[in-house]
Amino acid sequence: MKVYVVGRGAVGTYLGELLRGIGNDVAYAPRDVAGVAPVEADLALVTVKAYDTPGAIETLRRALVRGSAATIVTPQNGVGNEELLAAAFGPDRVVAAALTVPVDAGAGGIGVAARGGGIAFAPVGRSSAHNWLLAAFAAAGLETRAVEDYRSLKWSKLALNVVANAACAILDVLPERLVRDRAAFDCELRAVRELSAVMKAQHLAAVDLPRYPVRALFAVAALPASLARAILASRIAGARGAKPPSLLLDLRGAKHRTEVDVLNGAVASAAREARVAAPVNATYARVLNAIAAEPQRWNAYRGRPGALVAEVLATAKGPPFP
Repeated sequence: MKVYVVGRGAVGTYLGELLRGIGNDVAYAPRDVAGVAPVEADLALVTVKAYDTPGAIETLRRALVRGSAATIVTPQNGVGNEELLAAAFGPDRVVAAALTVPVDAGAGGIGVAARGGGIAFAPVGRSSAHNWLLAAFAAAGLETRAVEDYRSLKWSKLALNVVANAACAILDVLPERLVRDRAAFDCELRAVRELSAVMKAQHLAAVDLPRYPVRALFAVAALPASLARAILASRIAGARGAKPPSLLLDLRGAKHRTEVDVLNGAVASAAREARVAAPVNATYARVLNAIAAEPQRWNAYRGRPGALVAEVLATAKGPPFP
């Protein structure tokens, strides 16, 4: 199988080298679109940050030879990438994916994975057969799962990306510290509740992902705050308490741009359309975007959970929990 990877970061190289390891021919797209040459590919992996998806589309338009029927798989975080790719190449060529393996950049920038997790797939088009993808990635050693509804898949993964991500970035703290602040973590619980409400308003069912029982996450978040806090805080601290989440890494890297618009921002946007309240996600997206654009604003929130909670309360016009 010929594989073309757009996005030579930790996730792209992790998946690309996994597939190369079982005998596939893997090529990586150059970072500069001007250097893109035509290729033959059976599978194209789009692993760039969500805000770079338009650039990835231009790369694929130049790279995929005329008449190519390459399947395009997007394990990107957030919602909206599938729709952009489907508009450019047709829904039947696009398959959504959710990767739940924690991946970091190792030696030479090659992605190195922690133990556990896997990958789930869901076709965007109605005639997108993807059993061969399950077989290919299973042969590479990943736990695989098939999901029928790609939107349920991506919104379920979004639930994992929302927890202890934006708040950690705004406060410049690791998850293990966030979970120790009661008021700040209550906001995290409400953010998950908001996402669950938005999914219900869109008639999307939560689906469990490899290693991560998303339905249980929603069930726990719906419990009384004190009980939900006790359960989730210990699990978050134990699973990834000392690892900086993606949005915090973006701010620390002074990128002036993050994926918050396709994470918390997407929840807030869908909530407005469905007339569902989502003040926590809306606040997280607004504040994080302001910090990314003007880094000096970070000083008002770093290590100050009370400042963030006050922003949430002002937006919600009431306490996070009744």
